[in-house]
Amino acid sequence: MPQPGLTARREFLHPRIVGVGTAVSPTSYSQQEVLDAFAITDPRVRSVFLNSAIERRHLTLPAVDATGARVAEPQGDLLAKHKQLAITMGADALRACLKRAGADLADLRHLCCVTSTGFLTPGLSALLIRELGIDRHCSRSDIVGMGCNAGLNALGVVSGWAAAHPGELAVVLCTEACSAAYAMDSTMRTAVVNSLFGDGAGAVALLAGERTGERAGEPTGEQAGAAEAEEGPRLLKFASCIIPEAIGAMRYDWDRDLARFSFFLDPQIPYVVGAHAEIVVDRLLAGTGLRRSDISHWLVHSGGKKVIDAVGVNLGLTRYDMRHTTGVLRDYGNVSSGSFLFSYERLLDEGVTQPGEFGVLMTMGPGSTLETALVQW
Repeated sequence: MPQPGLTARREFLHPRIVGVGTAVSPTSYSQQEVLDAFAITDPRVRSVFLNSAIERRHLTLPAVDATGARVAEPQGDLLAKHKQLAITMGADALRACLKRAGADLADLRHLCCVTSTGFLTPGLSALLIRELGIDRHCSRSDIVGMGCNAGLNALGVVSGWAAAHPGELAVVLCTEACSAAYAMDSTMRTAVVNSLFGDGAGAVALLAGERTGERAGEPTGEQAGAAEAEEGPRLLKFASCIIPEAIGAMRYDWDRDLARFSFFLDPQIPYVVGAHAEIVVDRLLAGTGLRRSDISHWLVHSGGKKVIDAVGVNLGLTRYDMRHTTGVLRDYGNVSSGSFLFSYERLLDEGVTQPGEFGVLMTMGPGSTLETALVQW
């Protein structure tokens, strides 16, 4: 028999989102500017760029040679670019997240870093701990190669860590240097990928229970105000759905012709993802007594115009429901695993959430996989 009060104890230990922060690389480009930079004239390729529902993306393009053409970047240079951008953007997003949480680097007890745009050993978590002077006893984890859905994969894992360590602050940091994962050959084969992704990092802080005073200290002044203002929703439940028959539809693998790693997106993937959106959301809400109409806030990964449309149609979502998803796509493109955190930050900045309201977070990526989380303010 369950112990009296066990359910309430578990409820209390549902981690709460207590801060969020985002960052991008320094330079943004319009789609037309990217086309001009690589002298792309094929009308079919240009149409993909200009009809993407993206206005600007933050990118770190290769240098130009004496003729003004963009120089080729070998894979070694791309890996170095990934390391530099991922650390710089990651540090900025982490600091912004902790500030909104009313915390600082000394409060951090677990750091989980997520990326799919490069491979490093030691991982980004170790590099950031050294770079920022974080306590050497901070536990860490790295999730590499899971793609655009990985932010919610990490959130599920780290929410378990937070629940097991009440009062201790954990951060999930998604940092994606998509400029380091390009294979620009001006063909239709790479057009969709090259028209879509941008550089970006997003961080989210989790806490179960009250912050441990003896370690973190009680926030005062501006910190106390920030902590109260940014008190966010509890993470109630996660649900996943993998589509094994579409395992190769989204991938990042070696391109022998270009001698580098390259993203591939199957043109049919928006419809495959859309067709499975209902399945995973119904699983998420099963046993909760909630219907889709009870969800006040939807934060869906900005995977691309067709993906967003397919998910919206299959779930019966309105343009208002998807406003942050489409707004992030418009202003940043697809920033991979951290995209949903850009949307969450915009929702917070609106100040429209009310206590008791429910929200659904949704990401999708290689596998092919859909990840969801149910939250309550």
